[in-house]
Formats: sequence, structure tokens, C-alpha cells
Amino acid sequence: MKTQQQNLAAIYCRLSKDDGTDFDSNSIVHQREMLQRYAREHGMIIGKEYVDDGVSGTTFERVGFKQMIEDIEAGKIGIVICKDVTRL
Repeated sequence: MKTQQQNLAAIYCRLSKDDGTDFDSNSIVHQREMLQRYAREHGMIIGKEYVDDGVSGTTFERVGFKQMIEDIEAGKIGIVICKDVTRL
């Protein structure tokens, strides 16, 4: 039996300085909108959003990422939605 926390989704958005200025396809705003739409279309409830803006994915020393991992380990969220694995 799933708990309510296991069904609670989180959004993770990251934009690296290395991503350049492709704001139409990679901006935090665009990622957020895309992920919110995906969650709606799949009946997911978004409980929290984590953002690391201007941070390289080559390090795990990212504030939003670290908080997300802590919340997963604490059982606060059960699903993480991100644009693609390169964002993680």
C-alpha cells in the first residue's frame, strides 16, 4: 500500500552556466512549465520544487539537489520529475 508521500511528486530544474543562452529550450521557466504540464497530464500532485540555476551538473554540491535528496530520504516525496537525466 502506497503512502501519500510516495504519490507526492517533486520537480527538479537545473540550468548550468555551460548551457549558454538557449532560453527557449533550456530555461528554468521552460523546464518548470514542461514538468508541471507533465505532472498534470499524469495525475501527479506536485508537493515541492527544487531549482539549481547556473550550477554545473558535474558536482553534487548543489543546494536544490541536496535538499531534494534529503527530502527523498526523509520520505517527504516519492516521485521526482526532471527534464532529462542530464539535469540530475
